[in-house]
Amino acid sequence: MDQKQLEKNKKKYKKVIEPFQPKPQYIKNCIKAFLVGGLICAIGQGLANFYIYYLDLTEKTVASAMIGTLIFIAALLTAFGVYDKIGQFAGAGSLGTVAGFSNAIASSALEHKSEGVVLGIAGNMFKIAGAVIVFGVVSAYIVSMIRLLVQTLIS
Repeated sequence: MDQKQLEKNKKKYKKVIEPFQPKPQYIKNCIKAFLVGGLICAIGQGLANFYIYYLDLTEKTVASAMIGTLIFIAALLTAFGVYDKIGQFAGAGSLGTVAGFSNAIASSALEHKSEGVVLGIAGNMFKIAGAVIVFGVVSAYIVSMIRLLVQTLIS
């Protein structure tokens, strides 16, 4: 079979199966992502308020404790397989937060633990998260340079 015939067959097949494929529910998915992402952020704010009022942390120092707690909870939920179910339900709503980043690292570590600590867990854990870290560092550098330039021009 030549390439043109193969392409024709692919197009015919797509047309045949199209009526049987489920239609994506964009509005429903957006609402679920919004609600779950908002719930994760609300939990983070609740943790921050708890730390401020009961542990006497300041508003400047509470962010680290709150983020660390969210990372720990997300890693724990990933280890028990619960965060995957949340991700299946919420879609991008569970990925956009720091908990989603924690889930990506923890699930990669769990997946490669049979290969050993160094080459398995440590080596593969940051393959997924490495791009996020690099993008975050580069973005922070660019934004800080723009801020410095604007402050210098204003002053």
